[in-house]
Amino acid sequence: MAPPRILLCGDVFGRLNQLVKRILSVNKSAGPFDAVLCLGQFFPDSPEKLQEFMDYIEGRSQIPLPTYFIGDYGIGAPNVLLAASRDSANLGFKMDGLRICDNLYWLKGSGKFTLHVHSPWQSLDGQQFGTYSQDDVDALRALADEPGIVDLFLTYPYTTNEWPTGVTKGAVTSNIPPGISDSSGSDSTISELVGEIKPRYHIAGTKGIFYDREPYSNLDAVHVTRFLGLAPVGNKDKQKFIHAISPIPASTMSSAEISMKPPNTTLFPYKVIEETAPTNQETKRLSDSVSDTQYWRYDVSQKRQKHGAGDGDKLCFKFVSSGSCPRGEKCNFLHDTEAREQYMRGVCFDFINKGKCERGPDCNFKHSLQDEDKSKNCWFCLSSPEVESHLVISLGESYYCALAKGPLVEDQVLIIPVEHSPNTLSLPLESETELIRFKKSLKMYFKTQVKEVVFFEWIFKRGTHANIQRAVPIPLSRASAVKQIFVLAAEKMGFQFVTIRSDNDFEGRKLLRAQFDDKFSFFYVELPDGTILSHAIEENEKFPAQFGREVLAGLLNMADRADWRNCKQSKEDEMKVAENFKNQFKKFDPNQ
Repeated sequence: MAPPRILLCGDVFGRLNQLVKRILSVNKSAGPFDAVLCLGQFFPDSPEKLQEFMDYIEGRSQIPLPTYFIGDYGIGAPNVLLAASRDSANLGFKMDGLRICDNLYWLKGSGKFTLHVHSPWQSLDGQQFGTYSQDDVDALRALADEPGIVDLFLTYPYTTNEWPTGVTKGAVTSNIPPGISDSSGSDSTISELVGEIKPRYHIAGTKGIFYDREPYSNLDAVHVTRFLGLAPVGNKDKQKFIHAISPIPASTMSSAEISMKPPNTTLFPYKVIEETAPTNQETKRLSDSVSDTQYWRYDVSQKRQKHGAGDGDKLCFKFVSSGSCPRGEKCNFLHDTEAREQYMRGVCFDFINKGKCERGPDCNFKHSLQDEDKSKNCWFCLSSPEVESHLVISLGESYYCALAKGPLVEDQVLIIPVEHSPNTLSLPLESETELIRFKKSLKMYFKTQVKEVVFFEWIFKRGTHANIQRAVPIPLSRASAVKQIFVLAAEKMGFQFVTIRSDNDFEGRKLLRAQFDDKFSFFYVELPDGTILSHAIEENEKFPAQFGREVLAGLLNMADRADWRNCKQSKEDEMKVAENFKNQFKKFDPNQ
């Protein structure tokens, strides 16, 4: 299959008529192209251009190719982007940018994206870097430690300082456009990041100049990086604002292809930041000022107040999660062995690093340091003060049933182990009898409502309490489509399910247990016909914790309810729903 063909574009400034005219011309003469990536400011820089811009947003004019932008500022930006964020089509199971209108997508914030072209199997891996805070920088540095090579790195901070400091160092002087200077319009943070991320292409706009730099070698990597600076659309100097590339995705290239260096390759241009270890006296002074409380020792915000705002005050995610860091002493972050131990006990990294986690019950990690009673702060242990006991609808010996908090559908049920267990597949085999009895009871109950039930479980290898076997009732008319939509979602994620078929529930669960390895995270879904689809998640594989819910939200056309936080009810309403469910379920309840 031919490599993807991408058009790169500089600041648009709302001049969509000129951009579209140029895209159509280039696509006719040198195409076809697969997508357009726009750098720098995308929205108008003056009110006079807003009407032209809104003609495309509101559908009166059409954008010819899938077009992605990252510059989220300018005239009209707040209203357009807020509307897109609230659009139900932009919630739930998403693989790329937020849709603004036909063929126009917003790559929001700073992070990682995958651009699919030709088919779900051929994709470019990229990172975009937006108007940034220290947390954005930290997040991208953590991503830099992940395996694989980033194909595209797009930068667009909301300042003139978008190009990396030092980009012209070592470059052929005659090829450097006039007016480029590192003394203004460049950013040392970006040069540090690009040195760590090592993308194959680094693309920027904002400076008003086109510059196609010679490729340069990377430190500690065999591949080269190409920097491209793009001029704005319709610039008066008639500098190039559209540039075509056709990169073969790194994930499909051989080692020999990746390591090829063109004859004009230069040395690495950016300054290497060396970190020196603190002296014993410095370490002692730091230690003397640290509070004795365990919470404080991981509270980065308080550390910064006392010790300054350097990167060395934050924990290194790579070290904490894996026990080692390839940057060693050069790493800008703390290599804290006690934080590593807490993480290995299943404590949330955000909790360790910041002292809090905003994901609540959506987080699969523990939110307490593990010298405490493991069930004290568990959302699902019946003895915990955190448990939502008013949602419990049936209590057995090994399992209990509860209505879901923030449910996808009102009568969504959780089947939860009574014991503090991370998953249902590690419980004693004799507990399966009660689990299967609960499942059969729920199937019988929902059958009276002309509904089928989908059960699924997400098992995180460092999870705490199984919250599990989510039983989501769906209309009978949609039951035949469940397998197809899960298989399609898996294909988009780049994996295939293992299929288990058996004559009965007990045999199916037995086969599922045989597949399960607690060294890996694991997802499985049980379809209405009894077929089980399962997938073991590799160590560095990206897998959404809410995958099952998001896929079913798509099936039920409820994308706006894919996130449980959008579906919260008051405790009073939850109590009414639970009481009503218990009354209707009473004659099916195996524990009555």
